[in-house]
Amino acid sequence: MLAILILTGCGGSNSSDKSSAKSDPVYTCGMHPQVIRNKPGLCPICEMKLTPVHKAGNHSANPDANSTATRKIKYYKSSMNAGETSPTPAKDSMGMEMVPVYEETGTSNDSSIIAIDPATTQMMGVRTEILHRGALRRTLRAVGTIDYNEMAMADVTTKFKGWIEKLDVNATGQLVMKGDPLFEIYSPDLYSAQREYLLARSQGTNNESGLGLRASARTKLKFYDISDGQITEIEQTGEPRKTLTIHAPQDGFVTEKMAVQGQMVEPGMKLYRLADIGLVWVQAQIYEQDLAYLKLGQEATVTLDYLPDREFRGRVTYIYPNVDEKTRTARVRMEFHNPGYFLKPGMFATAQVKSELEPSALLVPGMAILRSGEKNTVFVALDGGKFEPRFVTLGPQGEDDMYEVLSGLKEGERIVTSGQFMLDSESQLREAIQKMSKPAGGSQSSLVTSASARNNQQTTNGTAAATLSMKGHETGVKYICPMPEHVSIEYEHSGKCPICGMTLVPVTAATLKKLQPGGKLQYYTCPMPEHSDVKSEKPGNCAKCGMTLIPVMLAPPLQPPGTNSPAISPATHSHVQ
Repeated sequence: MLAILILTGCGGSNSSDKSSAKSDPVYTCGMHPQVIRNKPGLCPICEMKLTPVHKAGNHSANPDANSTATRKIKYYKSSMNAGETSPTPAKDSMGMEMVPVYEETGTSNDSSIIAIDPATTQMMGVRTEILHRGALRRTLRAVGTIDYNEMAMADVTTKFKGWIEKLDVNATGQLVMKGDPLFEIYSPDLYSAQREYLLARSQGTNNESGLGLRASARTKLKFYDISDGQITEIEQTGEPRKTLTIHAPQDGFVTEKMAVQGQMVEPGMKLYRLADIGLVWVQAQIYEQDLAYLKLGQEATVTLDYLPDREFRGRVTYIYPNVDEKTRTARVRMEFHNPGYFLKPGMFATAQVKSELEPSALLVPGMAILRSGEKNTVFVALDGGKFEPRFVTLGPQGEDDMYEVLSGLKEGERIVTSGQFMLDSESQLREAIQKMSKPAGGSQSSLVTSASARNNQQTTNGTAAATLSMKGHETGVKYICPMPEHVSIEYEHSGKCPICGMTLVPVTAATLKKLQPGGKLQYYTCPMPEHSDVKSEKPGNCAKCGMTLIPVMLAPPLQPPGTNSPAISPATHSHVQ
């Protein structure tokens, strides 16, 4: 308000004053833009040297019609909000028609563009760089805990009552292999079952009843978990054994031992717990806002404090379906092969998951973005020491504080990465000066706006669709996947469906009410790329490496030309493998 009052008091009303204002610069303070003087000097507040601000020239309000027709439109801009642009005819956020900006005269006609002499630019510390495309990546880091693979643990129990007479494995932490003897046990029930089997064999009858009795006695021994080798040994000796040796059901370390020599054992009592740590789990806590960057099968790495010179690689195999109410984190399970048993359960590990969000995206550094409420502004450096503010739409943030640019900038443009705060202050001041110096109801804006309105009426359906896509958040348009199984998810922006890879399409609220969600699973496969040929109809473990199988959703078929979708025409359909 102070700047406007000063401008109102300083502005002349006659034509000679206006002519002078067009040629003479005004001076202002970079720290206090409300200070405006007609001559150089010092700021009365901070005593800094006032810098000149050159006013943009006022061009004729009636340009030649033939020359206008031959000029190429660069883009469309808002006449109300500086920096709001569109590649096609559209309305700005205030509902006003955007005016065209021509290539050869766009720089001089745009009131939001500011011109600063090189010396002042250097004093302001303005630094620039060229926009380029690159892979948008995001690295998630979390502290993980190494845990046992729950699917590779086994308890050793008996199905009969007995007494342990000898222990072959008598210490917790001992490594045993599958088939190694654990202990010897005496059981009256087991001894009786052996005698019944030997008696059935000794009868020597080959009739149906004799064979059935023999098979029943053998089955009883099998139900007691007596191996075929032990049964063969009983057949060869012809005598029942007093004690029977119990063997390890799998490879692993003894994590729990309850067996003691001479102990009486009840059926089902846990005597040993074995855990195979050749494949271990790493449980990590990921914040809920980062879950969008995680996918099953992604490569993950962990490092250990006691082995800083090496890195272990694994895969994300499961994302738990709940979020902790206190920490607002979700538990993520990663699986790692563990040769040499360096990964020990109970250890802390630093886990990293790298996600490639977009293979080729237009990237802008975070230091170049000026944030004001919901608007993001980037200054573009033009030729001749001129700078233009642009409103940009940003995508997700990647590594090195890089953001994806969805609209507002083009590849190859030079943007300001340092000193843009001073440019923003000068841009706002320049806009106020030019608004005060222009006559009310300027004929140039009216003529250009009328021409834009006439051009807007002649736009094609493709241009209207592009405009609808850009203003979807203002007109209530949502984006969904055209697959019926995925229509339950609505998106605020265009792009690809993260589930099946099809192109998202714009739909209205009326269309959304007619669509019914669903879902379908195709198969389960191993997360390791070299074992992608492993396919299973049910969840489980990979037969080659033991990793947990991950689900694969059914890939949507491509619709043939001429087929209509309830959401969009078939020409928009595309599937990404």
